[in-house]
Amino acid sequence: MGQYGTVRFAGPVDGTSGTWLGIEWDDITRGRHDGTKDGKRYFTCLIPGSGSFIRPSTSIQAGTSFLEALKSKYIESFHGAKSQEVVVLGSSQGAIQVEAVNLDKIRGKLSKLSSLREVSLDGEGVASADPQGMILKTCSNVRGLDLSKSLIHSWDVITAIAQELPSLQRLYLNQNRFQHRPNAGAFSNCFLSLVELRLNNTLMRWQDILQIINTMPALQELECGHNRFTDASFDPDGRPRSNTPVHTLNLDSNQIGGWLSVCLAFSDFPFLGRVILANNQIKSIPSPVHQQGLLRLKHLSLSFNRLKLWSDIYALAVWAPLLESLTLIGNPIMTDHSQNARPLVIARLASLQMLDGAAISEKERRDAELYYLSYIVNQGFMSDDQRTQEHPRWQELCLKHGKPDEILSKPTPDTLKSRLLELRLYRTSDHSDTLQAGLEGTETLVQVLPTMTLKILRSKIRKALRCGPKASIVIRMVLSDHSLVTLGEERDTHDLSWLGLDSGSQLLCILS
Repeated sequence: MGQYGTVRFAGPVDGTSGTWLGIEWDDITRGRHDGTKDGKRYFTCLIPGSGSFIRPSTSIQAGTSFLEALKSKYIESFHGAKSQEVVVLGSSQGAIQVEAVNLDKIRGKLSKLSSLREVSLDGEGVASADPQGMILKTCSNVRGLDLSKSLIHSWDVITAIAQELPSLQRLYLNQNRFQHRPNAGAFSNCFLSLVELRLNNTLMRWQDILQIINTMPALQELECGHNRFTDASFDPDGRPRSNTPVHTLNLDSNQIGGWLSVCLAFSDFPFLGRVILANNQIKSIPSPVHQQGLLRLKHLSLSFNRLKLWSDIYALAVWAPLLESLTLIGNPIMTDHSQNARPLVIARLASLQMLDGAAISEKERRDAELYYLSYIVNQGFMSDDQRTQEHPRWQELCLKHGKPDEILSKPTPDTLKSRLLELRLYRTSDHSDTLQAGLEGTETLVQVLPTMTLKILRSKIRKALRCGPKASIVIRMVLSDHSLVTLGEERDTHDLSWLGLDSGSQLLCILS
């Protein structure tokens, strides 16, 4: 019950009596075959294995008209002033009930269909338009219309509805199955104000979608996810050329494997600034040839594809030189280099401002580029020409940050000794604020871990200066500007890294 499907066949089936309906189910798991029985084909499914035969019955609903569905959802019968109504608060899970006042007044406002701006008839079983002029007379001010998961089988129904909604700007037709190819000639003046169109999971052909959007001169956002597009879907042979102002194209969750094939589709959108290609099968991004490129592209989602080479990232920098935001999560290149993937991507894309939803600060970019320089050097000796060929930003980053010292850039082994801080102690009994008076004493060096607390450091200082475990001690830290900061006992629980101590820090130790 409650399942959606498209009738692909009606008639007798050999070896049986009576009439059968051949159904292609929206939920492909309900299917048993693709329209063939005992070697004879009765119908064809868009998705193999999604079809089955059922008997006609009264439980099968063929849908309703647009206005019938609209009135059923948005007009509720009045209860009368004397009726007592109780409303259950949804957030209370049925525990709280309150008496409602003046609900008929609210119903009265909602019943004015002419004031509706946003209409959602998702799953309401719309199958047909209404007599000409009725929709225009009833709700001509609709700006946004959701007809997803309806029972509409023809674009003729869509155009009949749209031509009576002159202010229509957003149209959602997800999960509809259109049996006939659209006749673009019948679309004239139907979608002049449309700026957003969603055709997710309609299984429409790319050629047919291009034919439709050619009649939408104001279209800016187009969604075509879950349509099983493959590389072959964008074959240019017989494809109508489109030159729409679309700036956002969503091709999420298709079966696209080739970057060049999908870029062929991009050529129909000269103003393209945002592209969503998440959950596809793209394995590589080759470098562009000639004057190819996505010169207006600023936002790109490639999450959960199959990219695994750093050369893909540099190729992307050439394809989209103005790229500002990028998502790569779920690609092998990110999971295989989980510890340092983010800085290595940031350093390779100079224009990038956001990666995987997180903004890139100036400090993060600087740190990423410095890390990348050391990463290049640590790959082994190469000439500058070799490094430039393998890492195109090498010369640019050397000019920006300075060429790294190949000796100093060798990674430090991660040992306990490598993490020790060396502090310089000066014992004095002078409580003055004059720095020089404190530094006249003999210097003592101590090595400590940055995770050591100030309280433990006090004990270590007493031992290093041989002044006894109960000696009173005041510690003053010398800052870079030669000013002094007293590290009082109220800070004893803080570790040394929190206090800002590092190797070479100078401490005046006043003993009494």
